[in-house]
Amino acid sequence: MASYSWARKLVVYYFFIIFSCCIFSFSYGRITPNFKVRAVNLGGWLLTEGWIKPSLFDGIPNKDFLDGTGLQFKSVTVGKYLCAELGGGTIIVANRTAALGWETFKIWRINSTSFNFRVFNKEFVGVDGSGNVVAVENKPGFSETFEIVRKSDDPSRVRIKASNGFFLEVKTEELVTANNGGNGGWGDDDPSVFIMKTSGKLEGEFQITNGYGPIIAPQVMREHWKTFIVEEDFKFIASNGLNAVRIPVGWWIASDPTPPKPYVGGSLHALDNAFLWAKKYGLKVIIDLHAAPGSQNPWEHSANRDGTIEWGKTDDTIQQTVAVIDFLTARYAKNPSLYAVELINEPLAPEVSFEMVKKYYEAGYNAVRKHSSDAYVVMSNRLGSADPTELLPFASGLKGSVIDVHYYNLFSDMFNDMTVQQNLDFVFTNRSAQLNTVTQSNGPLTLVGEWVAEWQVRDATKEDYQKFAKAQLEVFGRATFGWAYWTLKNVNNHWSLEWMIKNGYIKL
Repeated sequence: MASYSWARKLVVYYFFIIFSCCIFSFSYGRITPNFKVRAVNLGGWLLTEGWIKPSLFDGIPNKDFLDGTGLQFKSVTVGKYLCAELGGGTIIVANRTAALGWETFKIWRINSTSFNFRVFNKEFVGVDGSGNVVAVENKPGFSETFEIVRKSDDPSRVRIKASNGFFLEVKTEELVTANNGGNGGWGDDDPSVFIMKTSGKLEGEFQITNGYGPIIAPQVMREHWKTFIVEEDFKFIASNGLNAVRIPVGWWIASDPTPPKPYVGGSLHALDNAFLWAKKYGLKVIIDLHAAPGSQNPWEHSANRDGTIEWGKTDDTIQQTVAVIDFLTARYAKNPSLYAVELINEPLAPEVSFEMVKKYYEAGYNAVRKHSSDAYVVMSNRLGSADPTELLPFASGLKGSVIDVHYYNLFSDMFNDMTVQQNLDFVFTNRSAQLNTVTQSNGPLTLVGEWVAEWQVRDATKEDYQKFAKAQLEVFGRATFGWAYWTLKNVNNHWSLEWMIKNGYIKL
C-alpha cells in the first residue's frame, strides 16, 4: 500500500478523528489503539490440541495408532531395525542397529486396523510384484496398505500384514519380503515378528477426526465445542481484567458445514456464538488462523497429519488460505467485536520461506481490507531460523498492521536448569530486549500473542509463580498492541489462566 505524505496524513487523520466514531487515534504515522489488548487464547476449543484436553481422545479405537505416529520395528531374528534405504525411493532393509529418521515409519490411518506407512523422503511403504517390500510410491494405494497384529499379552510384539494377505518377514538384513503365512509362534526365531516402539506422535484436529471416523467424530467434536467454552467463560473473562479473546481456528471452518474429510462441520456455529458472547460482555475478538492448508509448521496445532510442511510450497496453498481470510473477514466485518484478524500462526523457517510468507501476508492483508478498513491485521513472525525484524520494513507500510511474537521460557535446553531468579532476570533483560527489537516508533504495532506463567523450575512455590507472572505482565505490557495468555482452560494448571486467576497465582 502506498504511503501518504506527512502533510496529507495529518489532514486525512484530522478529518477522520473529528467526523467518525472510530476507536483509533493517530500517532507516529500509524493507527494506534486507545487501549491495549489484554487477552486470553481460547486454545483447544475450535482447534484441537490433545495435551490441553487429553480425554477427548479416550474413545478412539487403537488410539496409539493415530496419523503421524512414528513407529520403529526391530526384527527379533536379526536384532536390527527396518529401514527405508536412502530415506526412501528404493527397498526396505533390516540392517540398522539404531533407529533414527530412516528407521521411522509414520502412520497414515485408514481405519482402526489398516494403515499406510510414510518414510523419511515421503514415499509410502508397499509390496512390489515380486513380494519385496519397498518404499517407492508417492501416493498410497492398495499395495501400500498394512495391518498391525499385536501379541495379545505383549502389544510391543507385532506382525505386519500386507495387502497380499501375507506378513512381512526378514529373509536377510538386505531382503524384506511379504510372503510369510504368519503361522509360527511369537518367539525370537520367527522372522515375521518385530519389536515395535513409538517415536513421536501428534494429537491434533486431523488425528481426532480421522481417529474417530465419520460417524463418531461429528458427535464428539460438536459436544466438545458446545461444552468446552461457554457463555459463562466470556463473563468470567470480562470480569477479571481482560478485554479480548484470541480464538484459534482451522482453515476448514470456511467450508462449514461440509468441510473436506476428515474434518467435521460445526465449528463455524461455535465461532458465531463467540462473537455473540463477546458483544454481550464487551470483549474484542482476534480471529487467529492457527492451521493453514498443508500446515505451516510440523506440530499438531497446525492440524498437521504427519509432521510434513506443505503450506507455502505452491501458490495453491496461498490462494486457498487467502480465501479463508476473505471468508472470515466478510462474515464478521460488521460485527463490533471484530478487532483483528491474524493471517497465520507460527510459520516455521526455513521450510516456509520469507518470500512466500511475505507474498501471503500482502494478499491476506488486502483480503481483510476488502471488507474492513479498521480491523487490525496481525502477522506472525516466523519461528525457527528467522530474523525477528524481517517483517518490519514490509509491515510498516501497511495501515493497522501488527507483528505477533510468542515468548515462552520453555522449549529450549537453555531454560532447563534456570533458577527462579534467572528466569525473572531473563524476562526483564532478554525479553525486554527482544520486544524492543521488534518495536519501532513508525513501524507496526507489537503483540505478544502467546505467553504463559509456566517454566522448568522444579518445586517452585506459589509466590515464585506470582513473581514470574507479574514480571511477564510488566514486560509484555509494553507491547504496543498488547498480549494474550495461552490459554484459558487446560488440564495442566499453570497453562490455564482460569485456574491461575481462581487460585491466586496471577493478578491482572
